[in-house]
Amino acid sequence: MKLDLYQIDAFTDKVFGGNPACVIPLNDWLPDALLLKITKENAVAETAFFVDKGDKIQLRWFTPEIEMDLCGHATLATAHCLKSILKYPKDRICFETLSGDLTVCVKGDLYALDLPSRMPVRAELPDKIKSALSIQPTEVYKSRDYVLVYTQAQDIKNLKMNRQLFDQINLDPGGVIVTSKGENCDFVSRFFTPQASILEDPVTGSAHCSLVPFWSLRLGKNTLHATQISNRFGTLLCENKKNRVIISGKAKTYSIGSLWTE
Repeated sequence: MKLDLYQIDAFTDKVFGGNPACVIPLNDWLPDALLLKITKENAVAETAFFVDKGDKIQLRWFTPEIEMDLCGHATLATAHCLKSILKYPKDRICFETLSGDLTVCVKGDLYALDLPSRMPVRAELPDKIKSALSIQPTEVYKSRDYVLVYTQAQDIKNLKMNRQLFDQINLDPGGVIVTSKGENCDFVSRFFTPQASILEDPVTGSAHCSLVPFWSLRLGKNTLHATQISNRFGTLLCENKKNRVIISGKAKTYSIGSLWTE
């Protein structure tokens, strides 16, 4: 069986920037075991599979290890694939997902994702995470992911994660966000996932479901400019809207190809 495969860099306007995702259209759902095998072979943080049902598009996200409940960058990549490559006729795309119905509005080359808000609450940092960090946070919160707050962006840039220690903790399906107020933007972040093929996710849309309400409250503003300062770097334009967040970004197509399954 032959399947089309599109690799797209999300939350960037340049190839080799942002976060790469593979996008694979399907006529009908394949067995989950096969979807995981395909994702592992793709060797990127997330692969998105979708089935167009007409009024809605069923969308699922897989890492090389598990199915995820939410993935921002692969949703943006799927919207870019539909609109820019497959010539989807509407500027409002509705996805049916494990996190409920998600919409993406297309405005020129900008894709605005409407995602659930996940305000983090105060928490204790597990010792295994604490020991894996080269720099300790000043505050600790948790939603799906741990949110570790630092006093300056330089700490986020300089932070190193001891993978051997970090991989001893199971946060399935969450991870660890490190964040601080930005220097040339409202806030910066990085994101780490234990026991994953890719330790540091380059740009994490789902992490901003927690970061946007957190920084919106702290900074007293609902419109925010965020950067994820991984090596690949990513830019996100964010809006806090009560129980939802709007996360907007651009995308670039890296490759168009096909794959064969038995």
